[in-house]
Amino acid sequence: MPDTQARILIVDDEPSIRMSMALILTQLGYHVRSAVEGFSALRAIREEMPVILITDLNMPGMSGFELLSVIWRRFPSIQKIAMSGAYSGNVVPSGVAADAFYPKGSSTSELLRIIGALPQREPHAAQPCSASAPLRIDRDGHNWSSEACVTIACPHCLRAFPQSIGTTSGFALETFCTHCGNSIQYTIVEPPGLRRAWTVDRAQNASLSI
Repeated sequence: MPDTQARILIVDDEPSIRMSMALILTQLGYHVRSAVEGFSALRAIREEMPVILITDLNMPGMSGFELLSVIWRRFPSIQKIAMSGAYSGNVVPSGVAADAFYPKGSSTSELLRIIGALPQREPHAAQPCSASAPLRIDRDGHNWSSEACVTIACPHCLRAFPQSIGTTSGFALETFCTHCGNSIQYTIVEPPGLRRAWTVDRAQNASLSI
């Protein structure tokens, strides 16, 4: 028998699917929350860790494919069910990081069977959404306007984005992920060779201004 006190997070961009599944599972005694796509699902997980995640695969923003990949790496104790109307049968589609697959339109009894057959895992702490110490980022290039910039990989959604930094280095800075909005603390680390080159340039510029 499945644990009907388990916390379930349903992720689907179709309101009718979210509402109908949430209603059925709530009536069966599960504690159910819902999210409209991957980014909002990650925010919901940050607020309260679910035991089971049920997610559609094709969604705008962050798809279920990407969400499951992030969950697999950051929250391995969460039991993951992928669902879609684009695949037949109950075999997890190739390349999908899920424990089980639920074809959309199948019966409620089939969904309950899948939930009951999920592998049991020992709960343990998730990988942190943000590091306790600032991320150490190497100064790595310039953008189209020749401004110094770095590439930051968000520790929450694992997506990367460019960040303009000017001449700043060595300081604890803060930015927000352009994808999920997560706050990120970081500090700029200059490679020794680049630091020496900039020191020479500054010295030469200072001598020319005298």
